[in-house]
Amino acid sequence: MNPTLTFETAYMKTAPKGPEASVPNLTGMENMQNKTAFYLDEDDEIYEAYGKLTNSYPYRDYTCYTRECGTHPVKTAVLENEFLRAVFLPEFGGRLWRLTDLKAGRELLYTNDVIRPSNLALRDAWFSCGVEWNIGLIGHTPLTMEPLFTARLENDSGMPVLRMYEYERVRRMVYQMDFWLDEGGAFLNCRMRVVNHNPDVTPMYWWSNMAVPEYEGGRVIVPAESAYSSGGGSVYKVPVPVVDGIDISYYQNIPGQVDYFFNIPEEAPRYIANVAPDGYGLLQYSTRRLRGRKLFTWGNNSASARWQEYLTEEAGRYVEIQAGLGKTQYGCIPMAPHTAWEWLERYGAVTLSGRSDSFEEEREGLTAMVRDEAGETLEKTLKDSHGWAMKPGEVVYRGSGYADLENACRVRRGEEPLSPHLDFFSEDERQTPWRILLDTGHFPSADPADMPAACMADDFWYEMLKEQANQNQSTVSPDWHLLYHLALNHMARGKNREAESCFCESIRQKENAWSRYGLASLLCLEGREYERAVSGMEMGLMERAGDLSYVKEGFRVLARCSGYDVLIRVYEQLPENVAAESRVVLEYITALYQTGRYKEAYALLTADGGLVVADLREGENSIVCLWRELRRALHMPEEEVPHVFDFNAEGWHS
Repeated sequence: MNPTLTFETAYMKTAPKGPEASVPNLTGMENMQNKTAFYLDEDDEIYEAYGKLTNSYPYRDYTCYTRECGTHPVKTAVLENEFLRAVFLPEFGGRLWRLTDLKAGRELLYTNDVIRPSNLALRDAWFSCGVEWNIGLIGHTPLTMEPLFTARLENDSGMPVLRMYEYERVRRMVYQMDFWLDEGGAFLNCRMRVVNHNPDVTPMYWWSNMAVPEYEGGRVIVPAESAYSSGGGSVYKVPVPVVDGIDISYYQNIPGQVDYFFNIPEEAPRYIANVAPDGYGLLQYSTRRLRGRKLFTWGNNSASARWQEYLTEEAGRYVEIQAGLGKTQYGCIPMAPHTAWEWLERYGAVTLSGRSDSFEEEREGLTAMVRDEAGETLEKTLKDSHGWAMKPGEVVYRGSGYADLENACRVRRGEEPLSPHLDFFSEDERQTPWRILLDTGHFPSADPADMPAACMADDFWYEMLKEQANQNQSTVSPDWHLLYHLALNHMARGKNREAESCFCESIRQKENAWSRYGLASLLCLEGREYERAVSGMEMGLMERAGDLSYVKEGFRVLARCSGYDVLIRVYEQLPENVAAESRVVLEYITALYQTGRYKEAYALLTADGGLVVADLREGENSIVCLWRELRRALHMPEEEVPHVFDFNAEGWHS
């Protein structure tokens, strides 16, 4: 059978992600690498904390989803031959949803039975399953819930190619993913290309994140003798497979949530496999540039089970095996200016014969198999495919308009466009105010009752905003909308005094909740003038009481500033639908506890079997801590943490 590429609509059980938040998250993101101590050898070269960020500005989060799933249409792209059927989700970051071994009738990836957003990504919403392609920032990509440009073309062998691509706004990089099946081929080919069009060295991050079934007695095999891991706020090197007396290659042995970044020797082939006791499973291997490999497990305790239940309905348990450009996810790696990096990944079934309890024996056998299969052949395929990879495709679905806008700026500056073979045209209205600024030199005003324009962070826009603000000062005062965006740009560059001045002037020009939020967030982050921050945040919240995303961000600020009395006062005036949202309820319960209203707080927390928070953050122990503190305050006997609240699986996951 000749490989085919079809575009279909599937009906899946999903919880809609909802709209983007009305304000950027300025206070809430905390990454492990921002505060971790490293105890490593001088030749480990893992670029500790390089490229770290404190937030995902200019992106805005997705925070308005629920846990309620219904059947909804989902666009899919399907590659198929007689061996494999690969189903992709172009609307969800290009996720490889499932990979079916047609000969064996078995699934190679973990396929969730729901798309249920949960708070694990850089912009909050994320869901478990399949293969996620992570670029740019440390963690689950900002584009994991975004539609990508999707196109079709043919390679030099006449095989259909699925292409998905986008522009990542923080690193200002283009990435392109080309997928195809060979005639008679039992592996999915994934040709990746990332381009740094910038004139500066830029932090780069890429990890292909594979959710795979957690087999009873399953094992991860990887060509490594050591790994980097963490605990107690530090990173250290451990031998593998035995760590603290536990053979971690059998992942069900691992008690708690943990990452292992395998230290693959330079001369070894690049692969990782997840195999069941019968020797069957997924093998992923690649060209040499994709150096790193990782195992993540939720662990095997009550909290681990709770997380696995929380993320699905009936699909069961999974672990993650990953492949990345760096050795670890504790830092990005530097990418030279005007540079393209390309690599090839393959995904398919492997069956090991002559199983052994010895990790070393299984590793040696699979290493020899991959070396024989790949060798220089894979590198040659990558090189030979460069020509057709630089040819245009026929666009089927369109992504965002940010690359199109960037290209308009590049024309203005006399620069070459981003990856000219890629069609970035998009009718995305989010860029309209910025196109007006580009065309006229004037940023359009807006009604403060409406959501402001999408955020931008590039130096080009920053200079244009400053220029207009300076021009206006000589004639009339700058507009509140202009000043709000200028303040955000100041703040993103650590120029907090300038940001504060702009927020204040924006409010003086026209009362608006947006600059109230920005100013309160700035004061909160600096740890000063909490009363002023709380007062301003209350005013913004009362104006935007029906805006769930604004309320959630505003409550975060109030809590960080210990404005609990104000939070309670605002909560009791919220519309019913906003007040009923689980995160908002949790913030209210916390405020009740902090103000000594223990009985009310405990009753709300435990009502109807216990509060289930839709956007509980990975690593967040707020519910279990609150439950314990309330019981102590009420002089209740010690008990095991109820399963519904037990999310403390230990560790960090990106």
